[in-house]
Amino acid sequence: MVTPFADLDAEPVIRGFLHLPPVSNGSAIVLTHGAGSNCQAKLLVEMSSALAVSGFTVLRFDLPFRSVRPQGPPRGSAERDREGLRRAVSVMRKKTGGHLLLGGHSYGGRQSTMLVAEEPELVEGLLLLSYPLHPPRKPAELRTSHFSKLGRACFFVHGTRDPFGTIAEMQSALKLIPAQHALFEVDGAGHDLLGKKAARDLPTRIAVEFQAFLGKPAVGRTTAC
Repeated sequence: MVTPFADLDAEPVIRGFLHLPPVSNGSAIVLTHGAGSNCQAKLLVEMSSALAVSGFTVLRFDLPFRSVRPQGPPRGSAERDREGLRRAVSVMRKKTGGHLLLGGHSYGGRQSTMLVAEEPELVEGLLLLSYPLHPPRKPAELRTSHFSKLGRACFFVHGTRDPFGTIAEMQSALKLIPAQHALFEVDGAGHDLLGKKAARDLPTRIAVEFQAFLGKPAVGRTTAC
C-alpha cells in the first residue's frame, strides 16, 4: 500500500510517500532522489515498491531543496538537505522498532553518506544507487574524503556505463570504507540505472541482493538474481 506522507511539525518539513509492506521484515528505509529529479522519479518509485514487497517499510521523500525549487539542481543547500535526511530518519524512527536504513540516488545518496559519516548512530545501514564518485570527465575530483568515517554497512548499486565513475574506480574507492560494504554491478546501465535496456526485474533483483547483504530472511514474493 502506498499513501501520501507529510510531517509539518518542524523544519524542514517532510513530504513524500509511505510504502507499507504486505508482510514486514521489521526494518524501514528512507530513500531520496538525485539532484535533477524528485521523489516521483521512476527509479525511486520502482525501488520503493520492490523494497516494500521484500518486507521493508519505505519512506521516499523530497529533499528540502526540491520543496523550495520544483526544478533545477540544488544550489548551496547541502547542509539543509542533510538536515532533511536527519528529520526523515527521526520521523521513521518513531514508526518502526526494527533496523532503520537510509539512502538514495546520486546526490541523495551522497548526502546520506556524508550525514552518516558524521552521525553513525543515526541508522544501521545505507543503500546507495549510482553514487556520484566524481563529476563526469573529472576523475580527479573524487567525492570520497568522508569514506574512511563510514562505520555502517553500505550497499552500492552502480551501472557499468555510469559517467560519474567506472566500476574499477568504484572498487578502488570502496576500499576506503572500514565497514561492511558491497558493490552490485548493473551491466550496461548508465547513471539512471533504469535505461531502455534495463531488465524489468532490476529493482526486485536489487531489493533481493540488498536484503541478503543485510542478512535478513526473504519475505513476500521476490525473484532471485
